[in-house]
Amino acid sequence: MTTVMIGKAAPDFSATSTFGTISLAQCAGRGVILYFYPKDNTPGCTTETQDFKALHDEFLAVGCVVVGVSRDSLKSHENFSKKLELPFPLIADTDEVVCNLYGVIKQKKMYGKDVRGIERSTFLIDARGKLVQVWRGLKVPGHAQEVLQSATSLT
Repeated sequence: MTTVMIGKAAPDFSATSTFGTISLAQCAGRGVILYFYPKDNTPGCTTETQDFKALHDEFLAVGCVVVGVSRDSLKSHENFSKKLELPFPLIADTDEVVCNLYGVIKQKKMYGKDVRGIERSTFLIDARGKLVQVWRGLKVPGHAQEVLQSATSLT
């Protein structure tokens, strides 16, 4: 697993998304909001994704692109994206390559059982590909707005 550190280069990746193959290198010159969420069509993940969608124009205005990542299949992402009319890509990280690069796979408790899954996390990457800020184990309410405030400082 790669160690991600603020102030260092964010790990590059190339992955399948709802917008085709996408890589961090493709985003050079723009800030990137890379958010990891556990599962399509679940209440918290739907709310988080809708919050990023609601602020999408504001993220673009400060020079940032938004990219969501989960372990769901491309088909699941396509349905989720269509249902929510998303203007940004969702990466289908079914083999956990991107998740492992960013260290978001964790042992969690779900209904009293230990399960392995994605820790809800967001990474703010500047236009030069440097990691600026990390949120881990976050709560959804107000999170997208907090990320936008931090992204505004990039310009």
